Amino acid sequence: MAAANHSPSSPYSCGKDSGPVIPTTSLVTFLERIQETAFQTYERSKFDHKDFIDLSLKFDLSTTVKAFDEISKTENGSVSTKDFEEFIGKWFKSAGEDLVYVEPMDFETEPHGFLPKVENPEVRAWALEVHGLWKKLSRAVSSSVHDHPELHTLLPLPVPGMIPGSRFREVYYWDSYWVIRGLLASKMHETAKAIVTNLISLLDTYGYVLNGARAYYTNRSQPPLLSAMVYEIYNRTGDVDLVKKALPALLKEYQFWNSEIHTMIIHDAENCNHSLNRYYAMWNKPRPEASAIDKRFASKFLNVNEKQKFYRELASTAESGWDFSTRWMRNPSEFTSLSTTTILPVDLNAFILRMELDIAFFAKIVGEDAIAEDFLTASHTRKKAFNSVFWNENMGQWVDYWLNYGAEPKEPQTWEAQNQNQNVFASNFVPLWIDLFNSDTPLVEKVTRSLQSSGLLCAAGIATSLTNSGHQWDFPNGWAPIQHMIVEGLWRSASTEARKVARDIAERWIRANYVAYKKTGTMHEKYNVEKCGEYGAGGIYRPQTGFGWSNGVVLTFLEEFGWPKDQNIDCN
Repeated sequence: MAAANHSPSSPYSCGKDSGPVIPTTSLVTFLERIQETAFQTYERSKFDHKDFIDLSLKFDLSTTVKAFDEISKTENGSVSTKDFEEFIGKWFKSAGEDLVYVEPMDFETEPHGFLPKVENPEVRAWALEVHGLWKKLSRAVSSSVHDHPELHTLLPLPVPGMIPGSRFREVYYWDSYWVIRGLLASKMHETAKAIVTNLISLLDTYGYVLNGARAYYTNRSQPPLLSAMVYEIYNRTGDVDLVKKALPALLKEYQFWNSEIHTMIIHDAENCNHSLNRYYAMWNKPRPEASAIDKRFASKFLNVNEKQKFYRELASTAESGWDFSTRWMRNPSEFTSLSTTTILPVDLNAFILRMELDIAFFAKIVGEDAIAEDFLTASHTRKKAFNSVFWNENMGQWVDYWLNYGAEPKEPQTWEAQNQNQNVFASNFVPLWIDLFNSDTPLVEKVTRSLQSSGLLCAAGIATSLTNSGHQWDFPNGWAPIQHMIVEGLWRSASTEARKVARDIAERWIRANYVAYKKTGTMHEKYNVEKCGEYGAGGIYRPQTGFGWSNGVVLTFLEEFGWPKDQNIDCN
């Protein structure tokens, strides 16, 4: 039984929310009012809250606010659809107008040496279509954003980059890793480097890589994969200048993730203290991009302090990238029991372990031997913490660890077996992606057997959890990043059985993506792994297409595993 089920029903009733808050801009605050009015004016099914927070002003803010205040409104704050749409058309540029299409500098219709292992003509033709999607997803920030940043929520970036697609019109942090993997398969090395340039620019400006390149994302980051991006590009190109440029930024990012708000100390059974990391957004109000909806969820709380704590949990869950999932809920049937800041997530700590190994590697390349030694030591210390805090021998998995209520960052908590969340999530297998673990063959074989018997392996890939909650990071949805990390971890091992499972999962995922593409004409953000060729659903916004990381993972899998000439690609 998971620790979550042993906990009190309300995590927000004790103590004050005293965590840091990064203030937002006056424009974002005003656009939240516009979003709330849209929520009152339109039917829910016709309303995407993000569309209204992504609007750009045609005129200065004070004039626009005055015009809005003069519109006649009903008691509940709504206006007539006609008046509202006339106001929006007169005073705003549409969401997305702050970005302009640019042709990627290194795009070729069929690059030399593209996917040499793909021999099947049907699959090759499809792969070239997916490759062609990079042209559709390439964007640069408009000159207006650079010249008049006060009129936009989009943040200026130095060079063109790739967006995920659909409502996700801006650059996102962790999506970028799998976009880069796909770009490398497409031989688009310069575009891949440009993405890193933009992320480093955000890091230099804010002290951390933002969730995405919008003013309303400045209060949180996302899973820290910048070092992994730099590593993959260096691995292909040998670009030492990129490593030299990235290393100072990565040291700054490491400092951010190991700052007081993100670290907790666990005292284990062998009398050792382990410093481990959590998600913790610097925000305690409704997320601007979903403000109207967040307020409705928070309405069940009676006092301001409880609401603030809940809003911080919402934003911290968004920082995890898994927004939303029963993984973060003390009570899986109650959304308002989100408690992400009281969890030490196994995958976040795997990403930071990877960062430590990558920084050690980069430091060695540029001759910073003392830094290399320090980070190698840090990685081995964190590996011990994985064994002591996250590893569950009976399950053969690494699992999230729940903190006790009221935990303070500087005060060690004593490890308790009952605080391990023993529910099965795909994240329990993400540490396989790290070479310190996938190089241990007996361990890999144990974890592989656990994965095979976990219930997560489905007809079309790996499910995110075993709970069909209606949240998008739960069953039956499968996501490209999860498939990739687990498959790559298994494939890098020396275990014949693990490598066989890796190939099988990759083939199921490729088929599912292919068949869905043939049916719908597009790549999707997520897929239903119960049914080959069906895209995913659930969550608080409509299913999205495009789609950056899905394209990247398909191309990466096809590059690694290929597709034989006579092998059927349809669902069977």
